[in-house]
Amino acid sequence: MHPIVRFQVWLSDVRSVRWRDAILTLRERFREDRLALTAGSLTFTTTIALVPFLTVALAVFTAFPIFSHFQDVLQKWLITSLVPDTIARQVMGYLTQFASRSSRLGTVGLVLLVASALALIFTIDRTLNAIWRVRARRALGQRLLIYWAAITLGPVLLGASLSVMSYAFTASRGVVAGSGAGNWLGWFLGLLEFLLGAGGMAALFHYVPNTFVRWGHAWMGGIFVAAGLELARKILAIYLVKVPTYSLVYGAFATVPILLIWIYTVWVLVLLGATLTAYLPSLIGGIPRRRSGYGWHFSLALDVLRALHLAAQTPQRGLTLVGMCAQLQADAQRVEPVIEALQALDWAAKLDENQAPDTGARFVLLIDPTQTRLDPLIHALLLPRTVATEKLWKNGRWAADTLADVL
Repeated sequence: MHPIVRFQVWLSDVRSVRWRDAILTLRERFREDRLALTAGSLTFTTTIALVPFLTVALAVFTAFPIFSHFQDVLQKWLITSLVPDTIARQVMGYLTQFASRSSRLGTVGLVLLVASALALIFTIDRTLNAIWRVRARRALGQRLLIYWAAITLGPVLLGASLSVMSYAFTASRGVVAGSGAGNWLGWFLGLLEFLLGAGGMAALFHYVPNTFVRWGHAWMGGIFVAAGLELARKILAIYLVKVPTYSLVYGAFATVPILLIWIYTVWVLVLLGATLTAYLPSLIGGIPRRRSGYGWHFSLALDVLRALHLAAQTPQRGLTLVGMCAQLQADAQRVEPVIEALQALDWAAKLDENQAPDTGARFVLLIDPTQTRLDPLIHALLLPRTVATEKLWKNGRWAADTLADVL
């Protein structure tokens, strides 16, 4: 598809998003998925992994002296763009100092540092896959290869991009000096930096979840995060100037709580951006929000089984996930766990037909509802059979009911 056509489709998707439902969905998922606690956990892990990450990056820059200029540009960009100015220089100074001393740790110490960096990577991987309701993980070796490449090559590519931008800005100063175009050039380069941050977030949302995520949806989430970070950075800077509480109470130690607050804010915005990206298909399609309550898995499973049973009578013999979500008026994040439960019961199966990711494979029904008892589904999704519920199970007549009785 031509890039202009892709952009037009993307703008159409942006206009199609039900933004009121998007805000309500973000609030609901933030509460039900406990994203505040997850952001706190990621804040702690990030604090531990900051020095290991910087150590690996500095090791790459040190091993290849040609990248030394990239390192300087990258550090300046981190100071001016990602961290509030009030704490940026102190934080980067401390991190660089700690990272430079890490070479004295020896082999065991460096292995532990790398393990700390990978621990953060795996935590991010697990968190994002949980937001997309993905349970099947990539192989450990594949994840290690991908994320190690991201840790080592990411800083180099980012530094190279920033160096090109810095060179273009420096070279153009003589052309625009006195012409009044300097402000426009600065604004343009600022926009490029914003798009660079949004693109990084988009790549995170596209590649990390072990499921298909459209680039257009990932870019919406990336722009949401980048805009939120820019706004949060300005608000935090204004607060620290107008209300210097932390400096008065903590003194020279004030950098630490401010940094923790900032890291927590960043992770909250990233998790909200990931949630927005995950639910964009249903928001664009106008699928109404379906409230969660006790037993909703069981109720949705009956809807899925009914849809698959009806589809079995058609020439297609099954339904894709997209078609099922549209028919049931439910989002994929709620339907996928139910389908996985049905697959675990051997009641449904996914056909491997080498379909394109955006088309999706078909799901088919494997059972005859008239010959299948209902109690395995009740046990799996509604009321597990335990010692506490044994009498309820004996007094109930579920063992005599078949799936056809409820469909």
